[in-house]
Parts: sequence; structure tokens; C-alpha cells
Amino acid sequence: MLSLLLSAVLAVQAMAVLELNVPEQPVVALHSSDVVLSCSFNHTNPFNLSDLSVFWQLTDTQRSVHRYLEGHDQLADQAERFANRTRLFPNQLGLGNASLLLSRVVVADEGSYTCFVRVQDFGSAALLLQVAAPYSKPVVTLEPQSNLRPGDEVALTCVSYGGYPEGDVIWQDAGGRNLTENITTSVVANGEGLFTVTSVLTVVLEPNSTYSCRLINPILGEEGYISVTVTGQNIAFPPVALWVTVGLAICLLVLLIALAAVCRRKIKESCEEAKREAEEAKVLEEEEESKTGMISLKS
Repeated sequence: MLSLLLSAVLAVQAMAVLELNVPEQPVVALHSSDVVLSCSFNHTNPFNLSDLSVFWQLTDTQRSVHRYLEGHDQLADQAERFANRTRLFPNQLGLGNASLLLSRVVVADEGSYTCFVRVQDFGSAALLLQVAAPYSKPVVTLEPQSNLRPGDEVALTCVSYGGYPEGDVIWQDAGGRNLTENITTSVVANGEGLFTVTSVLTVVLEPNSTYSCRLINPILGEEGYISVTVTGQNIAFPPVALWVTVGLAICLLVLLIALAAVCRRKIKESCEEAKREAEEAKVLEEEEESKTGMISLKS
């Protein structure tokens, strides 16, 4: 007899469980925005709001997020970080809507939330909140930035910031081939929990090499993309500055050769003139001597 009574009581209790409806898939909220954590219940019999109790709490730590009792919010035991950021929808409670509005979502809000509802019967259900934030457009820098030659080793750094969760970085060459070697990626969180992703690709430079950096947000499915073409001067074709230097050197050499030729011609002309003057002087001297001899004979 006792066993039958116990079975009947358990059957009544099983029937008394209130069924709650919450999203089966994770609820995605953008950082700094508002999000509704949906929770609804079906109650066929009319009830007074004073008989309704709604509790929202963190599933893991059981810390209070929002509490509604006897027709009023009861927030004395609410976790401090949720203060002034939560509210129910009072006008819809009588219609079975126990959803919670969470304002100004931050990264720390991510996690599992449990909705408890009691109105004669009792029920609970949990949902998962995921926080997401879009990343900034990636920026690529090159080191070194000048005097590059084919065969040089260069480092390309791709940076994107302000996103959540951690982004996936993919480097590709001009042919769309994934570059998985010689890549170093670091992720650093700021005070708000948002990430800065820095990925460094080290490659051996080829003439007119094109590389692309793609960053994917796994929750939002968004992609940030940037490509850069690095031009390395071929060793067989010196840069403009070297051509200018070679040209000036050739001009200077031609000028020196011309100057040497002029000087040589001038020196030669001076020598010939001196020789000619010497010969003329010798002829005059001989003529003078001849005249002197003739005068002596006449005497």
C-alpha cells in the first residue's frame, strides 16, 4: 500500500514539472551591444504575477544574475558585475515570457545561463551565450623595407586588433597556396578581453612576390583580407643611383683624357717653337760671324 502511494506521489511530481523553452544553439552577442536570453514557458491555467518566480543565474557558479519574486525584482543578491545591466519584460511575464535582457555585453559575460521559473509548477533550462567582436582590417608591414634583392629573407607582419574570439590567420602566395611554414602568430588580450592578433611570415624574396593575409572570425564568419606585392631589384639591373654614379665616372674619365691630350699637344707645340727659335738664333749668329770675317779681309 505504501509503495503504491509513493508511486502515485512521484507520478504527480513528474507531471508537475514546468517545461521551459530556450535556444538549443548558442546565443551570439556582439561586444558592447544588448542581447536577449530567451526563456518561455507554457501555463494553461491563469495565474497571478505574485505567484510567479523567475530566477536567472550562472550555471557554473550559481551566482545570481536576476531574480523576480512576488511581482517585483529582487536584486539584493545580484552579482555586482550585472548591476544595472539586466531586466525582464514585465508586460509579457503573464504571457509566459521569462526572457532576460542583458545590456552592454562584455567578454566576461560569455558562458552558460540557467533560467528557473516557478508558478505552481517548477522548471529550469540552460542556454549558452557566446560573445563576438569583429576584427579591424588587417595591416601588413615589411622588414626590411628597402634595398631588397631576390634571394633576400624578409619578414611580413600582419596585425589586426579589437576582435573576439581568437581569429584564424591564413597566409597565401599569389597562386593561392597556403603558406604554413615559417609563420609565428601571437594573440594578446587587452583590458576588455579583446584580442590583437599578430602573425609574422618569413620568406625568401622572389621578383614581384605577392602575399596575402586573411584573418577569420570563427563565430561571426567574417574575413579580413589584405595583399601586398614586394618588388625586389634584380642584381643584373643596378638601381638608378648606381647608373648615375657610373655615368659621372665615365664623363670624368673622358674629360681627363681630353685634358691630357690638350696638355700633350701644348707641350709639343712649345718644344717645337723653342727648337725653331734656337735654330734661328744659331743662323743669325753664323751670319754675324761671316760678316765679321769679310770686314777683316778687306782691311
